[in-house]
Amino acid sequence: MEEREEGKVEEMMEGVASIALLPCGSISGHFIQLPHSICYGLCGTELACERECSRGEDYRLIKLTITDFNTKKEKATVVECKGHDAARFCSIDHAHGWDKDVTGMIEQRDGKKRISVSFECETLKAEKSAEDHIRKFMPKLAGLDAVVNIGKMTISGLDFGAEEEEETE
Repeated sequence: MEEREEGKVEEMMEGVASIALLPCGSISGHFIQLPHSICYGLCGTELACERECSRGEDYRLIKLTITDFNTKKEKATVVECKGHDAARFCSIDHAHGWDKDVTGMIEQRDGKKRISVSFECETLKAEKSAEDHIRKFMPKLAGLDAVVNIGKMTISGLDFGAEEEEETE
C-alpha cells in the first residue's frame, strides 16, 4: 500500500500477468491479483506517434484497458512498452509529441487518481509453447501467431468504485 498526498492509503495490487503480444502490436491477457486470485482482463492497442520517436525501435505507447470481470467495468491508462518479444510495461509521466487524447490520459487532473502499471516478462513463450498456452487460457486468440509473456505485475490507483462516487455527487 502506498500513502498519497491527501493522506489516503492507495491499494497496490500485485500478482501475475499472462499477456499475448499479437503481431499487429495489440496485446490481450489476464492479470491475477494475489493472494485473492481475482482475475482482471487486459487489452491494449498500440498508439501511433505523431512525430518520430527517438527512444529506440522497441519503444511504443499502449492504451491499456483493465476490465473487472465481476462488475464489467473498465479503466484505461497509457503505458510505455519496451522490448520486442519480452516486454516491459511501466507508467509514464508525460508524452510529448502525442495527440491530446493520449496526453490527457497520462496527466493527472481534477484530483483523480492516476493508474500506475508495472510489468516485466519473466517467462517468454513462442511458437508451439505459446500456441498451447493460448489455446488453454485465451482460446479466441488461437492461430494469430502471438507470443506470450508471463511475469509479475503491479497496479495502483485502480478504483472501479470511483465512477459510482462521481456519478452520485
